[in-house]
Amino acid sequence: MELTSLIRQRRRPIFIIVVTLVLALVLEAGFYLGQHAAFTSMGTKPKTYKAMQAELMAVQSTLRLRDEELAIQRTRHEVDRQALELVRKELAGQREAITGLEEGLAFYRSLISPGEAAPGLSLRGLELMAGEQPGQYFYRIVVLQEARTYEQLVGSLSVVISGVKGGAAVEYPLAELSADFKGGGSTLDFRYFQSVQGSLELPEGFAPGSVRVEARTRKPREFVIRQEYPWQLAERFTHVGK
Repeated sequence: MELTSLIRQRRRPIFIIVVTLVLALVLEAGFYLGQHAAFTSMGTKPKTYKAMQAELMAVQSTLRLRDEELAIQRTRHEVDRQALELVRKELAGQREAITGLEEGLAFYRSLISPGEAAPGLSLRGLELMAGEQPGQYFYRIVVLQEARTYEQLVGSLSVVISGVKGGAAVEYPLAELSADFKGGGSTLDFRYFQSVQGSLELPEGFAPGSVRVEARTRKPREFVIRQEYPWQLAERFTHVGK
């Protein structure tokens, strides 16, 4: 009995090992048969499937590389676009500077060579620009001396804005609309030219139509010039020294 029990105890591990091996073979065979059945249902072979899988991985790798190259190209394009925009802005600034210098040069030439005009006063014109706030505007009036020999002129400037409010014609002196024109703002005291400029605020409901300008000197002699300008806005002031 003891010998028989001993033999049984020794056979048990061997039996377990054998059973484990058999189960492993069954599982492997089942996996193979299942894989074979799957390939058969798809109408392909394992080798073909593996080749297709390898090709798919290669295509995916190529696509990743193309995506990276495309991202690099987009970055370069954006950098080039920004650089081109900077160049355009710089060129626009240079053109504006050149235009300003040409305007200033033409203005000073008109002072040096007044032509055949009789001695006296001249108005270069009225310039108006819209401000940032509703009803706010910037103005500039340049008064010149027309002469062969320039003397210091002293006088005053009068500006009246005409328009319509509430269906009726209305006029406002610039001194009532602009703090820059009050006091010494309307005083003329120059030898070659004087630029009078500042900001004004129009009354609510007032529609401006024209601006009447009168420049008058009293020393060393009397000169008077009057001019009426339409209310017309510009994008910027021309380049003229103060």
